[in-house]
Amino acid sequence: MILCIPNYVHSKVYRPRQPRQSPLWRCLYDHYAAFKSNYKQTFEQTHGFWREVVDRVVQQFLECGDLAKGFARIGACGCGKEHLLPFSCKCRNFCPSCHQKKVLLFGEHVRHEIVYPVPHRQYVLTIPKRLRCYFRNNHKLLGQLCLAARDSLKTFLRTQLGLPEGEVGMILVIHTFGEYLGWHPHLHILCADGLFRQSGLFQCMRPVDLQELELLFRDRVLNFLVQAGKIDQATADQISAWPHSGFGVDNGSVIAKNDTAAIERVAQYMLRNPFALSKMTYNEHSATVIYRSKPDYHSKCNFKVFSAEAFIAAITQHIPAHGFQNVRYYGWYSNKTRGQRRKQTLAAATEDPPTADADVIDVSDYQPKKHASKKWRELIKKVWEVEPLICPKCGKPMRVIALIDDPGVIFEILSHLGLWEAVNEQTRSRAPPRQDSAAYSSPEEPRQYAILYEDAFFDGIDQLPEDEFPTILID
Repeated sequence: MILCIPNYVHSKVYRPRQPRQSPLWRCLYDHYAAFKSNYKQTFEQTHGFWREVVDRVVQQFLECGDLAKGFARIGACGCGKEHLLPFSCKCRNFCPSCHQKKVLLFGEHVRHEIVYPVPHRQYVLTIPKRLRCYFRNNHKLLGQLCLAARDSLKTFLRTQLGLPEGEVGMILVIHTFGEYLGWHPHLHILCADGLFRQSGLFQCMRPVDLQELELLFRDRVLNFLVQAGKIDQATADQISAWPHSGFGVDNGSVIAKNDTAAIERVAQYMLRNPFALSKMTYNEHSATVIYRSKPDYHSKCNFKVFSAEAFIAAITQHIPAHGFQNVRYYGWYSNKTRGQRRKQTLAAATEDPPTADADVIDVSDYQPKKHASKKWRELIKKVWEVEPLICPKCGKPMRVIALIDDPGVIFEILSHLGLWEAVNEQTRSRAPPRQDSAAYSSPEEPRQYAILYEDAFFDGIDQLPEDEFPTILID
């Protein structure tokens, strides 16, 4: 028997997202097949060659939260009721919900396990529009861009502080998107505002002009593009001669050494998803998407209108290749250096003492502690201040009983509960079915279920729907 408990009975019961109600899911459902078939003719010249990773990620997103693809049985709370909790797609840089979990975990990881109690700054390094196209189809160049930024910042800080052996502490995140989803490769860096010494002393940086850092970054980028054969030396010299070369370096205010909450916020901002559902409005009748953001510098408009296929092209170009590392750790914060410090004590202080007017912080005794990665349940409690594993019927805690991913078992359970037809009637992408996917019946309006997730198997945090969805309880 299936009972429906209205939301008002348990106002504190977690009501999760409905992925098939989102404008992104509906836009992809309606237009992804046409986008894929028209890509070579319409978008290849402006967005690069077709990448198979795009098809894989989009198909996974369209199956996110699908009971027919597997679920967990949640219950054992004492009242005899159970819940079916579907798996999520776990796609990065695309699914807003699943990527948001990665954002929250990254912020926790940086705050507790990486950074030291010293001042930090966020740097943003950009390149001119003329050079951005070379990074679209060659992601190895993005890695070289990271190395150019690392070397430039290290040289700049060492020169300013007069410490040729000083070590930077950097966390670098690669962004390929601009405010309105255009191709805009640039770098966000959370950097210790000074240099670490091997003795464990940290010498703080004083406010200085960033013009020298910009020139260092410009020269290194132009040099590796010339060596890679992307531009010739004459082009590099021409760009260097421009009064405004298009290269940019910006750093914000200093983050105080004990302001760990600000460190976490900056880390989350650096790893944010390329686009936000809250900025997107999808019109099914006109097949257009309105994307709202900050006013454009040139047009002064705070929105941009895309055709549905153009919008799909814009967001899918930012899907990273399989195995590509968007986050890089350098210097004092690199994985190698942190591992070495765990195995050995810091060297004795044999260096020259710092100058009298320099701010120095002793971090020789500081050891970041291993912080247990938060599970989905703790992240929900942190964001929404509600316990997601409380039974909406009896109010007692629930737990995972079993994980179900066998297709035959899934069919038997959903058929026994009378849910198989409802699940099978939910809308699917109109793209041709893959060989490993079963065909589905003609699409109808999706049924509404309140679904929970649990543990690392069930990623996803999104804005809660305002509608009142019933909770499915199973005898």
